[in-house]
Amino acid sequence: MECPKCRHLQSKVIDSRPADNGQSIRRRRECLACHHRFNTYEQVEQVPLLVIKRDGTREEFNRDKLTRGIIRSAEKRPVTREQMDRLVTQVEEKIREEADGEIESSLIGEYVMPLLFELDEVAYIRFASVYRQFQSREMFMQELENMDQHRKEGK
Repeated sequence: MECPKCRHLQSKVIDSRPADNGQSIRRRRECLACHHRFNTYEQVEQVPLLVIKRDGTREEFNRDKLTRGIIRSAEKRPVTREQMDRLVTQVEEKIREEADGEIESSLIGEYVMPLLFELDEVAYIRFASVYRQFQSREMFMQELENMDQHRKEGK
């Protein structure tokens, strides 16, 4: 591993421990030339996952893009960043379980919706308005009625 300070290629591992809930390993290293200490992270390389968009084009799954959408929908709501990150992780895990290299963007939204509904109903409505592309007040009201029905069935 190359030292970020002197660019020497030899270092030794001082400490290793799990990170990111066991998804990666954090290694504390020391450069053998200048004795600078630095961290490295080792992760399992994921097979690229392609998202098929509504217009038929494909792009690589972008966790940050999903996170930004959740953050926007939960803006000024009592939802912590940790809760949002956990939701994104749950969705990504579900996508990787279900998809065989490709997944339609509409399915990603379907995975997000119930998790967001449980987290915060206002954030859910905000996300649904973009995801379902509400074009009228009637579409918005229909979604609110669906929420009420879901709430009644849950009790």
